[in-house]
Amino acid sequence: MILEKDIKSIITKAETYCEEQGLTLQLVYELPESVLDTISERSKAQSLMYFTSKEMLKDRLENGCYLLKKGDEVVGHIFAHKHMVNEHAVYERASLWVKATYRNFNLGLLLMYNLTELYKSDFVISIARATIVHHNNELLGMKFVTLSQMSKVLVDTLEEIGKLRDEDHYKYYVNPYFESHIRELK
Repeated sequence: MILEKDIKSIITKAETYCEEQGLTLQLVYELPESVLDTISERSKAQSLMYFTSKEMLKDRLENGCYLLKKGDEVVGHIFAHKHMVNEHAVYERASLWVKATYRNFNLGLLLMYNLTELYKSDFVISIARATIVHHNNELLGMKFVTLSQMSKVLVDTLEEIGKLRDEDHYKYYVNPYFESHIRELK
């Protein structure tokens, strides 16, 4: 498949860029309070990010966070936000951010790729309005789904947890595992 070849090439180039720039990619489950404060404040200041309190970030850290770092400075991050749909865990990729200096080198895609791979045998969902995120989701092999393609219990859960979005402005993407079970999720 062409997309599979493309994504591998893009990820390899992003990893090479990281090496050249002295950036490291780390999966973490703990972060200092000062870093959590910075990320929380950043989420409040960025119009495309939903505000995420420090307490919410701590909860998400239990599921993993990929960081891009230059020395001690965090220059990119993405978190896994775990939702329960009855007895099923659904992992939402959340709080994606890359420092402006390092944008346009597919580092956001690199973060998305790693988190999606971490949970590839689980249900992964992306809820976003940014066109670049939609494009990256498609590169990652994720499938665009409408609310009408989801089970009623999933839609009800999204509404209950505050993740039901206006489909004119937001799109839902799911990984292949989730797509194969989306109507059966009860």
